[in-house]
Amino acid sequence: MRIVFAGSPAAAVPSLEALARTHEVLAVVTRTASPQGRKRVLTPTPVADAAAALGIPVIEANRLDADATAAITALEPELAVVVAYGGLVREPLLSAPPHGWINLHFSLLPDYRGAAPVQRALIDGRGVTGVSVFRLVPELDAGPIVRMREAPVPEGATAGALLEQLAELGALELVAAVDAIAAGTATFEPQSSAPSFAPKLTLADGAIDLAATAPAVLSRWRGVTPEPGAHATVLDERGDGERIKLLALARSGAEPLPPGDARLAGRTAIVGTGSAPLELLEVQPAGRRPMAGADWLRGRGGAAAFRTGAAA
Repeated sequence: MRIVFAGSPAAAVPSLEALARTHEVLAVVTRTASPQGRKRVLTPTPVADAAAALGIPVIEANRLDADATAAITALEPELAVVVAYGGLVREPLLSAPPHGWINLHFSLLPDYRGAAPVQRALIDGRGVTGVSVFRLVPELDAGPIVRMREAPVPEGATAGALLEQLAELGALELVAAVDAIAAGTATFEPQSSAPSFAPKLTLADGAIDLAATAPAVLSRWRGVTPEPGAHATVLDERGDGERIKLLALARSGAEPLPPGDARLAGRTAIVGTGSAPLELLEVQPAGRRPMAGADWLRGRGGAAAFRTGAAA
């Protein structure tokens, strides 16, 4: 089929590459290059880089406005595909391709409609997730489904690792959906059960309250890693707080500690939660490089206290 593909982050790249092997991708629509890193270097999206490597024309647009609509419709695609583009598709563009638009979403719809389905599923402690391919309609992630596949959540997987896995699985389902549409055999089934929602994460979502149980702490840490990142507030002698990034946590068999108290146990750094203690594998104090949790604690005399409760 003649396809226009819209996507931006790395999670969309496997889908673009898979479609380019089996169908004619006329152009890629992606968000404009943005400053990245400490030096704020203007950097194209991963999808833009992949399109350039494949020799596919790129339309840069942060919104599918009148200019983007004109550029897309001029190509006369039969179908449009979107994977994590980062913008809404509205009329008249939504109805412009004869076969409409289909979207790859990283959840088992209608669960977790919205921008952060993988992250929210991990925060909620889900053991199973999956991917859905559905037809876009004006309502958010509410269109009928053509392909769906479940996937177990690997033990200890962070949102970044799980999204990589689902991106590969989703690419297979997306190609199967496009193949079926091209063959005229695709069947779209309406979403029937009550939806849940997964709004975009903010920095506040990364705050770890060590008064929660160890499983809840680990679930939130996994869900916000690598973005927006997990953090907690460590207190000094005056009771003032300093935010510290929690880059890696793990279960521990050490003796219990009060919630928020961190101590050295041999060569490891242990922190108490509302249930079992956890190991602080890697942290990053403000303005410093990442370091082992044990090294950070040694630099503080072997102990620290994190703020807990609603103010954490």
